[in-house]
Amino acid sequence: MKVNGTRAELLNAHAELTEVRPEWRLGQTIGNLATAAGHTDAGAVWDLEDAEALEAAQRLVESHRRQVASRA
Repeated sequence: MKVNGTRAELLNAHAELTEVRPEWRLGQTIGNLATAAGHTDAGAVWDLEDAEALEAAQRLVESHRRQVASRA
């Protein structure tokens, strides 16, 4: 099975997010991506598209970087 471009980018973004948020378990990360993408209902993770998760992951990583930079 070939991984499409968006999914490959999402997996890379997940790896980067894991570096900046090592305390988040995998399930927490997926839940946080769904929430950050605006999906707040109980079944949100089932409706989360790869592109939405990618954008959310990128925003979360960037937000973390800004927080770290503001403390420096």
